[in-house]
Amino acid sequence: MAAQKPRSGDGPMEVTKEGRSIVMRVPLEGGGRLVIEMNAQEAAELGGLLQAV
Repeated sequence: MAAQKPRSGDGPMEVTKEGRSIVMRVPLEGGGRLVIEMNAQEAAELGGLLQAV
């Protein structure tokens, strides 16, 4: 049986390039992480929307 690590939302948001995709990992308050995979066009659109806010 594998050792289980406690889920923690602590830590920074991470963004990495994996192959042709961009992967964003966002820590959540209840624990764990939200993982979003997108292409370069989607990332550029998301960046523009976030800057507009």
